[in-house]
Amino acid sequence: MNLQQRIVLLNRLGEYILQDNDNWQAAKQKANFQNSWFTPEFIDLATRNIALAFLQKDKLTGWAQQYNLPTENTAPKNVGIIMAGNIPLVGFHDFLCVFITGHRQTIKPSSKDDVLIKHLVQQLHEWDESTRQLVTFAEMLKGCDAYIATGSNNSARYFDYYFSKYPHIIRRNRTSVALLTGEETPGDLDKLADDVYQYFGLGCRNVTKLYVPEQYDFVALINAFKKYDYLADQHKYKHNYDYMLAVLILNKQFYMSNQSILLAESKELFSPISQLNYEFYNNAAAVKASLTDNADVQCIVGKNHLDFGQAQHPSLTDYADGVDVMKFLREL
Repeated sequence: MNLQQRIVLLNRLGEYILQDNDNWQAAKQKANFQNSWFTPEFIDLATRNIALAFLQKDKLTGWAQQYNLPTENTAPKNVGIIMAGNIPLVGFHDFLCVFITGHRQTIKPSSKDDVLIKHLVQQLHEWDESTRQLVTFAEMLKGCDAYIATGSNNSARYFDYYFSKYPHIIRRNRTSVALLTGEETPGDLDKLADDVYQYFGLGCRNVTKLYVPEQYDFVALINAFKKYDYLADQHKYKHNYDYMLAVLILNKQFYMSNQSILLAESKELFSPISQLNYEFYNNAAAVKASLTDNADVQCIVGKNHLDFGQAQHPSLTDYADGVDVMKFLREL
């Protein structure tokens, strides 16, 4: 299978995702049943973003040209992929990178997110039998030529040990932050709510901490966030909210809330589900410098940084942890 054939197949997959196909709808429902964090709303958000940002023919062609991908991969390697399962199809980009470069891949999907990726790969198999040699699934990854593994900081230590002899990319916990000036418009704050709440805040691109100027007035922000009050109807999210509220009260810690999120002052970048940390600053330049070199930060949202509302809309070249997967694959 040559590069152009792979691009055509991927573009067809994007069209399939955007269609109201009965089999596809059934797969999305099954994914929601298997993992209640994967609500229909957020499954549709993730899959539509993939179809429109990743699987358009012109974007795939330009991406391939950027890396001078050859028409034929004459020496394909077998790349093992360990996928995370925190948000729907979070490992799709790794699959896409390996597929378009013409390498083979063996995927170990997360038990929390194996329905959607297996369904989409099965579609490729049905459209072109040769893809069965390019994409397979396994419960254990052995005998691969290279590895891409995503997990927690704890699991990353094991990955480093097991895959140390092979070319590899190992990803750890990351999160995102927003740097506010106090001059944000209502529209900015409305979009910031998307960066915070989408996928219940479970993604590495979700904003889990705000940096705000001293004397910042939180009223407009809290009101803007009310658009997501309905998430409190999800029992798992509400359970986390109630638990964190109890912790804050027992610790006699000051907090603010709009009934769907808890704002608490903290120096921690990572916040629990349903809580958003904030920290005051008096020197924006110093904050920017500390965040730019911080290995725990995936995205910085704000003026002169990533636009508000775009944290969960990565492009083909927005690589997790800032590691260029295509470059890694081209050099195998």
